[in-house]
Amino acid sequence: MGTRLSRSGSRASLLPDRQRSGRRAEDRDSDNESLDGLDRREDIAQFPYVEFTGRDSITCPTCQGTGRIPSGQVNELVALIPYSDQRLRPQRTKQYVVLSVVLCLLVSSLVAFFLFPRSVVVVDSGIRSVTVRFDHSKMKVLMNMTSTLNFTNPNFFSVLVQSVSCQVLYMKTVIGTQQMDNATTIQPLTSLQVSYTVSVEIGSSAPYVYAFCTMPSIKVHNIVVFMQTSVKTSYMVRTSQNSLEAYRYIDCGSNTTRLQTGRSSTDPPDGSLHSPLL
Repeated sequence: MGTRLSRSGSRASLLPDRQRSGRRAEDRDSDNESLDGLDRREDIAQFPYVEFTGRDSITCPTCQGTGRIPSGQVNELVALIPYSDQRLRPQRTKQYVVLSVVLCLLVSSLVAFFLFPRSVVVVDSGIRSVTVRFDHSKMKVLMNMTSTLNFTNPNFFSVLVQSVSCQVLYMKTVIGTQQMDNATTIQPLTSLQVSYTVSVEIGSSAPYVYAFCTMPSIKVHNIVVFMQTSVKTSYMVRTSQNSLEAYRYIDCGSNTTRLQTGRSSTDPPDGSLHSPLL
């Protein structure tokens, strides 16, 4: 009995030691596994990058299979974005394109409307007054004819009247001329009236005119003269020239201060001039 008890006691005393030793072995195994895991990670980190290429793939030409980009080529490389990336498909693209086109058309239309040059309208208003004098010694008729021109500027910018030239003819003979430079400036969308005076002299070329104008038996001494007026205007980068022609009845026997109108014509602004009809 004593022997069995001692054996059983020895067995009982040995059981916990075995369990302890088993636990210690497990702990050692877990420690070894953790150490092995760290060693494996370090080995993997040091393991070079290997690119496995199949039938439908090739080696990366940039990194040459190393998995690393040379530092000297960082600013020379281009990043590739897949075609299915959402960044390549921005939202509301059509709306932005349509809105941009509409805005461009609107701005261009406004610029064309406000800056498109329009022709300046020039109208001959006729003779305002006539002053008559006689040179009895030389048998000449001297007259000062004051005429008016009406300008209308339909543009949204100012127009400069560069010159106004007038020529008066009687029976195909020039009896008076007048030249005005830098006459005036017409403001946008306004009308302006310009007056000019032409000195006329009828003498040796037509001596019978002096006799007709000084004949006391005639109450009205009307003669017909032909007037050619040329107007040159400039605005923006455009220059136009208007030519006006008209026949005028003048009372050469006395002074007159009334508006005298006659038949006139206006050329298109192409720089051409009419030839006298007499």
